[in-house]
Amino acid sequence: MENKRKALGRGLEQLFSNEAFNIDEFEKSIVETTSKEDVVQVNLSELRSNPYQPRKVFDPEKLDELTSSIREYGVIEPIIVKKSIKGFEIVAGERRSLAAKKAGLETIPAIVREFTDEEMMSIAILENIQRENLNIIEEAMAYKNMLEKLHLTQEELSKKVGKSRSHITNILGILCLPKSVQDMVLSNKLSMGHARCLSKLNNEEQILNMANRVVEEKLSVRDLENALSEGDFEKKIVIKKKEPKDERHVHIQRIMREKIGTLVKVNNKNIVIPFDSDSDLERILEIININLNVD
Repeated sequence: MENKRKALGRGLEQLFSNEAFNIDEFEKSIVETTSKEDVVQVNLSELRSNPYQPRKVFDPEKLDELTSSIREYGVIEPIIVKKSIKGFEIVAGERRSLAAKKAGLETIPAIVREFTDEEMMSIAILENIQRENLNIIEEAMAYKNMLEKLHLTQEELSKKVGKSRSHITNILGILCLPKSVQDMVLSNKLSMGHARCLSKLNNEEQILNMANRVVEEKLSVRDLENALSEGDFEKKIVIKKKEPKDERHVHIQRIMREKIGTLVKVNNKNIVIPFDSDSDLERILEIININLNVD
């Protein structure tokens, strides 16, 4: 078993580091380090979905295209599975297994490897984020699971999945909306922009009323923003975490303020010295011994 885990190599290191994880490279590394003798034919009837699979419904058009390809060429790349008490659980390649069943196959080529539950969940989520267009509710649930199960921060998660921190925050905010409003987003009656605005409200009744108003009056995101800024709405209180101050920077800042006589700021690898006039600038330059006169 230890040798099999070593064969997973850099892939699993990336999976649990702060680096971006690429599912294609991960699968490729497993396939390339597996001999032909270790690729086995598994009965499709013995396969079970990855219990952490975020996608419940696959695009029927894409599934039909893959089915046609398998009928003509067979399954080109083996799926990756984990042995379970009854049969096998799919780690990566569920769409291939579904298409193989539709194509009338009874078996599918597979590589059997050992994975922990955390690894199973991470691979399933990242495979879907990178390869499939998850609807935003599925995507939000996937992020929520990764944050909770892998104990990641939103910043760490954003790096791993290759999305911005604001995208992660906005998507997760949708899960706070009432189910009926989430359904409006799924059916494209509300855009992601509308959902983001509504997620800032704290009163469920107000959220529902404004969601219905957006649909009925065909309000744009800007219209909704204006309505929320003008009306009496109960909004969530956002508490911004203050960055811890560097005591050395604070000390330098205090000394420079006393010497220059202005509100010097030292942070983020910058020194900011404000001035309010040309004469004030000349005074500051003189204090820090900078002579602009060129001989």
